[in-house]
Amino acid sequence: MSPASTPAPDAPASGAPAPVVTRAEYCVIACAEAWRDNGEVLASPMGPVPSIGARLAKRTFSPDLLLTDGEAMLVGLDGTPEGWLPYRQHLTMVTGGRRHVMMGASQLDRFGNQNISCIGDWSRPTRQLLGVRGAPVNTLNNPTSYWVPRHSRRVFVERVDMVCGVGYDRAAAAGPSATRFHRVPRVVSDLGVFDFATPDHSMRLASLHPGVTVEQVREATGFRLAVPDEVPRTREPTPEELRLIREVIDPGGARDREVRS
Repeated sequence: MSPASTPAPDAPASGAPAPVVTRAEYCVIACAEAWRDNGEVLASPMGPVPSIGARLAKRTFSPDLLLTDGEAMLVGLDGTPEGWLPYRQHLTMVTGGRRHVMMGASQLDRFGNQNISCIGDWSRPTRQLLGVRGAPVNTLNNPTSYWVPRHSRRVFVERVDMVCGVGYDRAAAAGPSATRFHRVPRVVSDLGVFDFATPDHSMRLASLHPGVTVEQVREATGFRLAVPDEVPRTREPTPEELRLIREVIDPGGARDREVRS
């Protein structure tokens, strides 16, 4: 067979239609990529799509990731306990930068400051949310990414009403003690993937999910977003990754209930 007629390794069988990938599945792939090359760190995903992404990453390109049952056990791919993770050991991993969290966000600004506490003036908010919880410790002590299932100007704001997760500008202002482990690798939304790979660490559009335009993202973002001249598409899942998502990790379709097609 000539090189020109050799099928790609992941190509579907001859004559078989290519599987239709949903928006939710692109989001799972984008979340999984957050843990690529992380090595042996504790993955702490919050929400269905990030959780599916973390489990997919461990089953494929990041086998050294550590997963928990959400309480006190390290678990294997099938959920079987593999070890005990007491709270003191968990905190050791947190404060030493050996954990990568993917949190939600009620508000995010252009420098990655996150709010999950309240909307409006903190002394008299119009809406009370979760509270600050562990967001400051997370962001200052280990890599923290974010997942936003509904990209809108209500979430992507010019200035957050209260800082819970610390962004690049505030970490820099606090000095070396705050920046030692501080890193926001990526933000994933239902429209695309974002990072902070700009000179001033302001948010940048890193990839668009198929079917989404730059204009849609700009319209849904409440601040000026850095946009490169050429914006790539979020990568396609391989057939094996699709099989794992659909048949092994999330056969019940939780991903599609969180992200509208």
